Amino acid sequence: MRIVGVVVAGGSSVFARPLVHGADPHRLAWELGYRIVRPLSAAGVGDDLTLTVQVSAHGRRVAERGPQRRRALDPGLSRDEIGEPIVRQRLAAYAIVLSARGLLATEFSERTAVPHSWGLPGGGIDPGENPSQTVIREAVEETAQHIEISQLLDVQTDHWIGRSPSGIVEDFHAVRIIYAATCPDPTDPVVQDVGGTTASARWVPLQQWHRLHWAAGSRALLERHLTTLAARFGYRRRSAG
Repeated sequence: MRIVGVVVAGGSSVFARPLVHGADPHRLAWELGYRIVRPLSAAGVGDDLTLTVQVSAHGRRVAERGPQRRRALDPGLSRDEIGEPIVRQRLAAYAIVLSARGLLATEFSERTAVPHSWGLPGGGIDPGENPSQTVIREAVEETAQHIEISQLLDVQTDHWIGRSPSGIVEDFHAVRIIYAATCPDPTDPVVQDVGGTTASARWVPLQQWHRLHWAAGSRALLERHLTTLAARFGYRRRSAG
């Protein structure tokens, strides 16, 4: 995956860098002298994905480059079990999906490191897919909902050592492309990909979303974007009660 920074949408790039294992786009841009204002586009497929972001110069002195991101250790994994973990960067796409019934949420299954926590519909980008295609496919597989992408919203990364759903110890770098989406004809959610990483799915009234136990990354995204999106799409009042 490559990160390209532009000052003006459609303008010439001020930097273009690969997102190496463990790196965070916001820190990468900062160390090059810029802050990310907003993501503009995610083009290409698979590992050839290019994320273009609008940036502005921050004009501050940049500290000496250190580790790109602090590595966390799965609390259920002892250091004696680590050995030489498999290095894996996973590109994925997710969406904050709103409808007249509220916010679409998915519950993580026992196959994950955060069972019974809630998250956003989405998942890994398959070969030949672009991120928006991934979100649309995953929404059907995880919730049986047909969604419409409205905009590219954010990019989020995590980096840790832990066990994969198959039990393999991985040095795991999660790169998540985040979209805003709507569901014009919401139905009762049904998990179609049975036995995977999604245990259940539901529509959550917007006034009640904070009552669920969200995975940390999903909660951070909702706290940052949900109020603005609800007002923009006009769903706040209709999803009440």
